[in-house]
Amino acid sequence: MCIIFFKFDPRPVSKNAYRLILAANRDEFYHRPSKAADFWGSNHEVLSGCGQQGGTGGNTVLCSGLDMEEGKEGGTWLGISMRGKLAALTNYLQPRLDRDARGRGELVAQFLTTDMDCLTYLKKVSAEGHLYNGFNLIAADLSTEKGDVVCYYGNRGDPKPVVLAPGTYGLSNALLETPWRKLCFGKRLFLEAVERSQALPKEALVAQLLDVLNNEEAQLPDPAIEDQGREYVQPILSKYAAVCVRGLDYGTRCDRTNTVILVDADGHVTFTERSMLGTDPSRWETSTHEFRLKS
Repeated sequence: MCIIFFKFDPRPVSKNAYRLILAANRDEFYHRPSKAADFWGSNHEVLSGCGQQGGTGGNTVLCSGLDMEEGKEGGTWLGISMRGKLAALTNYLQPRLDRDARGRGELVAQFLTTDMDCLTYLKKVSAEGHLYNGFNLIAADLSTEKGDVVCYYGNRGDPKPVVLAPGTYGLSNALLETPWRKLCFGKRLFLEAVERSQALPKEALVAQLLDVLNNEEAQLPDPAIEDQGREYVQPILSKYAAVCVRGLDYGTRCDRTNTVILVDADGHVTFTERSMLGTDPSRWETSTHEFRLKS
């Protein structure tokens, strides 16, 4: 389970403004193995551990977390390439999963290394959406020359992907902008940080966004979550209804918890990941990768 907040403005008026501000949590079982964010690809242009090595055509990608679970190796949920391809995935909360469905993490990894534009790719995905359990997929082409394009598709919603208008969005484990209370609450905190972004040093903005992602205040009651998740969500509802999920064996992913991506007006990317070491909530480390988009 994940939550993502993002604001994009392809043509910011101020040089101090950001074209993209994205803050995201990954919620996952602690025991599920993965690798931390790093660059991968034939020319180290993909920031990740998020897919099969090589064969990227020089499209280096940085991803937040390579899935190492048996049968799902190589998938990821969030990544960006130096060519300006960005993708982010959340699962759709459903009481029962089809164990024979295809792994959803491949959807991000494939986009980050394809030559398709984001809308064409999501049209292809939508034709195969029935092969997967429920998911939401954000795909973007960030181009300094052509302007940024961000698209969305959810296989439990409209049959066709949509091109998003510039603005601020929230996505959790329902369709885009579904007004779950925790999503509305987190989006308000995110907007407060975004409104201060031009006046803040970059490091301070990142710190404030990380604070948003680590808010553990349960937003209850929320009949919408209960209705969608039914018996599956009931045992963890008091934890699940917060921006940051904490539990005994389930919660915001320990070894790659929070991710913040900033893209400024000149195409400079700052990718920050705050990770919990092992399963100890008192031990954390933060890493930052920076590069300039090639487009």
